[in-house]
Amino acid sequence: MVKTNVMRILDRAKASYKTYEYKSDGAISGTEVAKAIGKPVECVFKTLVTVGKSGANYVFVVPVAEELDLKKAASSVGEKSIEMLKSKNLLPTTGYVHGGCSPIGMKKQFVTTVHSSAKDVDTIVFSAGKIGAQVEMSLETLGNIVPIKIADIVVGNDLCVVP
Repeated sequence: MVKTNVMRILDRAKASYKTYEYKSDGAISGTEVAKAIGKPVECVFKTLVTVGKSGANYVFVVPVAEELDLKKAASSVGEKSIEMLKSKNLLPTTGYVHGGCSPIGMKKQFVTTVHSSAKDVDTIVFSAGKIGAQVEMSLETLGNIVPIKIADIVVGNDLCVVP
């Protein structure tokens, strides 16, 4: 596998990680990525980039089978509201294309929040910075590379109390 910028950053930091490669003619769903690399879907995460009402960008790392809850996400970063960054703005903002976005190695370090379920697995898998390449590491290792926050930021998982 050709080293990506993400892998070079991890190598420079002497971080422990594994890589996975899969064949793709373009971006595929995260659940398809999990199947292609033979990893449980709850261990595979996607990287989503948003823009807040303030104009600031934020990165959210969530399980591939889950959907980002925009209200929870906004609250986790102290914004009134956030929306997904438009695809046309992804490359100029992050240096990555849709389907190959990684929380490591963006053009600028944005506030990065990882869904709390990442604490329930030994390692997480996410994009290595290009379509067809994934990296696997512990949450602790990721936090040593980029500053991260942990929060419940996906749709559902709300506790309901029935009177």
